[in-house]
Amino acid sequence: MQPRITLITLGVDDLERALRFYRDGLGLETHGIVGEEFEEGDGAVAFFDLQGGLKLGIWPRRCIANDANLPMGAPSATEFTLAHNVASREDVDSVMAQAKSAGATITKPAHDTFWGGYAGYFQDPDGHLWEVAWNPAWEIEE
Repeated sequence: MQPRITLITLGVDDLERALRFYRDGLGLETHGIVGEEFEEGDGAVAFFDLQGGLKLGIWPRRCIANDANLPMGAPSATEFTLAHNVASREDVDSVMAQAKSAGATITKPAHDTFWGGYAGYFQDPDGHLWEVAWNPAWEIEE
């Protein structure tokens, strides 16, 4: 298998609310909700453009369960995290403030880390956990 991840899809409970959070609150670019014409709304999804061709999708959790032929389980914030690495400590503080203003819950305020960086965590309205970090050993391309 080639390490070619092109889409990360988050299961959400309220597609419109998630769209507002990511588009209006965090400023991610999107064409909005597409696929509403498909049977029972199982196709309704929104995609956001990220760097390098990567996309972030939001799709109702019930649709993911149906599509994967699995029972819908309880959400868990600690199954995985998404990390947004930035170029400076100040950028961490800025993104954390933007997320909070958009309706995120700050679970761990930005702080100096044991590994020499600066990071904090927030949860989106569906409980997905995001880390915002500055790592002095990594160069971030804008």
